[in-house]
Amino acid sequence: MLIGISPLLSPELLATLCRMGHGDEIVLADAHFPGESLGPPVIRADGIQIAPLLDAILPLFKLDAYVDHPLNMMGPVEGDKLDPVVEATYRTEVDKHWPETPSIGRVERFAFYERSKKAFAIVMTGETAKYGNIILTKGVTPTV
Repeated sequence: MLIGISPLLSPELLATLCRMGHGDEIVLADAHFPGESLGPPVIRADGIQIAPLLDAILPLFKLDAYVDHPLNMMGPVEGDKLDPVVEATYRTEVDKHWPETPSIGRVERFAFYERSKKAFAIVMTGETAKYGNIILTKGVTPTV
């Protein structure tokens, strides 16, 4: 255990976050996401919901200020409705740490999968909310 580091972050996830460079992306995927078949390294975070994981990750790195949407969620398939509570819950966690972050973008389902193939890593969580997947784009780490 480390002081000041959430126990939700495994050593593997911490090392991955550290190795990411600015512009690299990490997918926080819901429990139904086909992460294992997409190619990037997969980190297991079974049983952990995405909102508390965001709260654990976001104090550790800045989101990319040079892209329109440093956070992107999967858009709904035609005929499906989004539960606005999911995005609002994520946004609450984002605003705790980086309140100036632009709105969360939406990416069409298959484009989201293609983008995920290029991610630095995919974190498979225990999230069960429909369309609960989110991509974080890492920014430049500020110097102290």
